[in-house]
Amino acid sequence: MISFNSCLSGFILNNPEKYKTWLHKIIEKAHNKIVGEIVFVFTSDEALHDINLSHLNHDTYTDIITFSTSIKESIISGEIYISIDRVKENAQNSNSDYTQELARVMVHGVLHLIGFNDGSDNEMAIMRSQEDYCLNLLP
Repeated sequence: MISFNSCLSGFILNNPEKYKTWLHKIIEKAHNKIVGEIVFVFTSDEALHDINLSHLNHDTYTDIITFSTSIKESIISGEIYISIDRVKENAQNSNSDYTQELARVMVHGVLHLIGFNDGSDNEMAIMRSQEDYCLNLLP
């Protein structure tokens, strides 16, 4: 089950069923895993900064924080927190479309749950390649 929640007044994810179908396709067909329970929480820079400080001891702003709750490697479950403020700023800074950037960040979190990392240059290149591949699957 994939669910979308917002802590922001006025933020609504348009066409959530499209995103659910897309993410199921990525997890099940592209990566041969099972969808467990994945919760997306759309929030602000400040809220995500607080999570970063309290749970990860990082005093930085970020666009996404992902927590895996998977018990089995084959079943993908977790919580994905996304800063809508940061997504908007990233889209503006990279001259990209906001909805495309939001989709990129969403799939980035799912790819972390699947097992991809981005701690090194090589891992980041693989992650970016996977993001691009997944974005091409978005209807």
